[in-house]
Amino acid sequence: MRMSELSRRSGTSVTTIKYYIREGLLPPGRQTAATQAEYDDQHLRRLRLVRALVGVRGLSVSTARDVLSALAEHTDDTHRVLGLALGAIRLAEEPAAGPPETAEVDELVKELGWNVHQAAPARADLAETLTSLRTLGAPLDLRTLLPYARLAEQTASLDLDQLDGMEDPLELAERALLLTVLLEPALLALRRMAQENESARRHGEH
Repeated sequence: MRMSELSRRSGTSVTTIKYYIREGLLPPGRQTAATQAEYDDQHLRRLRLVRALVGVRGLSVSTARDVLSALAEHTDDTHRVLGLALGAIRLAEEPAAGPPETAEVDELVKELGWNVHQAAPARADLAETLTSLRTLGAPLDLRTLLPYARLAEQTASLDLDQLDGMEDPLELAERALLLTVLLEPALLALRRMAQENESARRHGEH
């Protein structure tokens, strides 16, 4: 396809596509003339993933380029492809020092029997959240968190069910990213609705 068709099918302007090519996020097309090139479905998939990384996940162009480079090295490792696309795996996997609650997170992961990398950003995010709750006088202990973690486990299983049968690593990464980031507001909305319903059941007029 010509760049104009690539632009139309991807919903990305020609100017942006040229910028992504210059920045190394998208490989050049096959040169057919001095000023013309052809692109294929692989360019389309990669461009869609670039848009998801930059526009949905909010990465800078340089970080998106690093993620794409890392993905290219691990196309046969589905677990790693998903981790890199979703930000569950750091590009430099060095665990950072966290708050005291990091030990509680480690204990929770051990109790659940989960396989979560020590440098996973979500570990630090959870530890920081526990610190904030403690500072505000609403501490959560391990036993309180466990049922929430089990619900998250079920959600994760549903998430991965949506990716079954996908073999192309670029398509897999893009779909996982869109499902995770764009579905989160819907999950939050469902939780709020469920809370309202439960409040009405418990405290509403009968």
